[in-house]
Amino acid sequence: MWPKTGRGDVRAPGRRGEDGLVAGGPILRTTASDTFAARAPMDTLLLRHADVSSHLQALFLLEDLRAGFLAKAEGRTGEGRAEALQGAHVSLPGVLPAVPAYTLRVEPATDATEGRPSLLLHAAPTGRLLAIMDAVYLTRLTRAVVGALAADVLARQDASRVALLGAGDGAVAQLKALRLVRSLSHLRIWDTDPFRSAGLAARLYRDMSLPAHGALTVSEAVEDADVVLCVAPFDEPVLTSTLVRPGTHVSVLGPALPGHGPVAGELLRAARFVCDDRRLALEQGAAAGAGVGADVIDAELGDVLAGRAPGRRSEEERTVFGGVGLPFQDLVGAWQLYQAVRSDEDVQRFAFSP
Repeated sequence: MWPKTGRGDVRAPGRRGEDGLVAGGPILRTTASDTFAARAPMDTLLLRHADVSSHLQALFLLEDLRAGFLAKAEGRTGEGRAEALQGAHVSLPGVLPAVPAYTLRVEPATDATEGRPSLLLHAAPTGRLLAIMDAVYLTRLTRAVVGALAADVLARQDASRVALLGAGDGAVAQLKALRLVRSLSHLRIWDTDPFRSAGLAARLYRDMSLPAHGALTVSEAVEDADVVLCVAPFDEPVLTSTLVRPGTHVSVLGPALPGHGPVAGELLRAARFVCDDRRLALEQGAAAGAGVGADVIDAELGDVLAGRAPGRRSEEERTVFGGVGLPFQDLVGAWQLYQAVRSDEDVQRFAFSP
């Protein structure tokens, strides 16, 4: 669920806006596990795509994910792992100190023809299965909001012109998430299918009143961009320091195969490169996609948000954020969703025991 306005859409606690969002503090508040277990329903919730997309709230996710990255910077998110296994990406377990639950997620590989990402939410410490949920929208939204968090500290304050590389799944989520932290004025969209980029441009102009145009080449799309959002998969790097002008911020979200990312190694070396996790960036993130080593990584996002490392250091600096996606992001989204729907009688439930 998205707010209709851009940056600065902040409301007094408890006040409902025109878009139906209720303002308030982050949902990641400490809850005693025994108290939660006593009031949690015994049935397991089965949450479909429609349940997820209608209940997740992007504004709350922004603050909750910020809190999650601050916890990671302090070493309080546990030893969660995001691993690329044969035919799937597996994230386990998603843990945060303020949440009496943990998550497990399985996401089919990009070339998989069957299956959808699924997410299991378990109560801690009992392990009781609280919910099984479709993870397509949840993962897409949490990754997009993390990209917005990074843009808020790495993009110029006056950044308003956006290049969208890819018109497929995730494009709209990334753009709308970015609008939570920046006021956008213009959009250029490049896709391998020019009809798809033209169609998305028309849709975004209609739905968001955002002037948008299709671009025939990557170079045309990024030539005057302040922010570049990489959505499409790439067989080889296409973004170089020659194409990306000084002062631009580039966002690369999701896992990448070695040598198959959008950002060239020389651009990562020339830019300030911030990642969500150093190890993952080297194994399956933007650094792996560019075929470069640990020396190109300047900081992790949690350290930047905590003030332990600088974000953007000058108006002319190029910046790149590479986010593979961390297990605690799943927990932030799943916990917000579970809190929103567990009292909803229309949500499907089932019991394992007779």
